[in-house]
Amino acid sequence: MATLDDVRRLALALPRTGEKQSWGSAHWTVSSKGFVWERPLRRGDEEALRAAGVPLPVGDVLGVRVADEGVKQALLADDPDVYFTTPHFDGYPAVLVRLERIGEDELRELVEEAWLQRAPRTVSAAWLAEQGRG
Repeated sequence: MATLDDVRRLALALPRTGEKQSWGSAHWTVSSKGFVWERPLRRGDEEALRAAGVPLPVGDVLGVRVADEGVKQALLADDPDVYFTTPHFDGYPAVLVRLERIGEDELRELVEEAWLQRAPRTVSAAWLAEQGRG
């Protein structure tokens, strides 16, 4: 089970990452571009999930930027117990994550991939090289 503290630790370990509050929730950015954020469900989200027969999350929810709609749909299909979406995110490359159901390794990969999508190319290339992934 992951927590927002785990997200904070993973996100802030990446270069040029900062944390801010947006609408009362934690939001992590790289070079002023958001890549992961705390996303409490709104009433409309809950109504849409109930109508679709999707169980409401028990704990914290994380919004995560993904590369594109294809990646989004793959995550949603691969593990609907962890990943979900609401109509608010239709057409937007992001998924919602039930933190109480994701393991730390999977969370780390998700946060890093989101960061790579938003980080400047020179910064991401340098980080990948440091990790032996470049």
